[in-house]
Amino acid sequence: MRDFDVIVVGAGTAGAAAAADLSWRGLKTLCIDRRPLDGAGATWVNAVPRWAFDDAGVAQPAGDELLGEGHRFNFVCGYGPEKITLDEHGVLEVDMRLLVARLQALARQRGAVLEGNTTALACRGDALDTSSGPVRGRWIVDASGLAGSGLFEAPPVAREDLCVAAQEMRELADPAAARAFFARHGVEPGDTLCFTGIAGGFSIINVRLEGEHLSILCGSIPALGNPSGQKMLDQFVASNPFIGPRRFGGARAIPLARPRERLVRGNVIALGDVAGQVFSAHGSGIGAGLVAARMVGEALAKGRPYDYAVAWQRRFGGTFAAYDVVRRFSQTLSETDLRELMRAGLIDPISATAAMQQRFPSLGLRSSIRRLQGAASVPKLALRFGPMLAKMAALLVFYRSYPSDERLLDTWISAARRL
Repeated sequence: MRDFDVIVVGAGTAGAAAAADLSWRGLKTLCIDRRPLDGAGATWVNAVPRWAFDDAGVAQPAGDELLGEGHRFNFVCGYGPEKITLDEHGVLEVDMRLLVARLQALARQRGAVLEGNTTALACRGDALDTSSGPVRGRWIVDASGLAGSGLFEAPPVAREDLCVAAQEMRELADPAAARAFFARHGVEPGDTLCFTGIAGGFSIINVRLEGEHLSILCGSIPALGNPSGQKMLDQFVASNPFIGPRRFGGARAIPLARPRERLVRGNVIALGDVAGQVFSAHGSGIGAGLVAARMVGEALAKGRPYDYAVAWQRRFGGTFAAYDVVRRFSQTLSETDLRELMRAGLIDPISATAAMQQRFPSLGLRSSIRRLQGAASVPKLALRFGPMLAKMAALLVFYRSYPSDERLLDTWISAARRL
């Protein structure tokens, strides 16, 4: 039986980043994936906050891997005319196929062993049965995604907490008509046009011209009676003849619930989607997974896996749990509600930029006064908006108390669920 310090299950962004970090710290690491390695992880374009790469110790994307940066982002309520424009949002458009390949290559370069077409079957203490034979590892990092390997025991995500998203890069059948489409919405080529709330509060069609190609991202929660992201995308393509053939892309279900309160069970450690490390206000988990991978490396290099749970929850848990409150609130909003919140300034560039960067907004006195004035203009919505903000603030404070002593975790979890 082959022996390793750490076995990482899943060779997508979080798993490959963890394998690279662990190997760099001198831990003998095996990283496996049930798919071929060149098909592991996401196969489409994703938006990732720039700071996440720096925080994770991963070089920022460049060349063909980087498909967009520094462009304006336009949030449109429904199909308009209300719009919020962000001139600087600090988010990069990344070809995930190339990012995963780069992280896998980095892991190999640092000494990790990577094996595709290998399925994790069962864990027996420090022994892991796989479809390629048994292996032994002191720790097992489960980065197997929403489908999961079953190694990290956790209840399934409720259907009402699953966003089904689809993203495709398309050729342009008529470039002039494509530019005219964006011009009608007051958006320059290269900038993002995001139609929000078109199939209920939590739904988008996000489009951007990238040279002679069009990026289309759609997502919603079908369990709430909405069409899936793929169906929305197909309908958008069918209704706009300027869109040509598909180049590449993919679809997947994304867990939107708050982060798992428990990230370590014995010698098995949850990472990425398995850990619920997804910013549920817009369903992005790439940046969080990269940073969490570094935290796993730091903790295991010290031989103290629970330190990872403490570090991640105290720094990010409150923000991610708070924004899950925003997601749940947004699901209740109609297009009319969204429009009124925009007009009242309760949804504004400050809050939108913070959400894109996966951070809590920092509000000064002037902006706070404007929000209070705006709330007075929409009293019925303000009665729903106020309690949401109060719960968000409580969660931010509460998660900073994540116990450093694992023996106190069950008590903390009970309190978290009541909150």
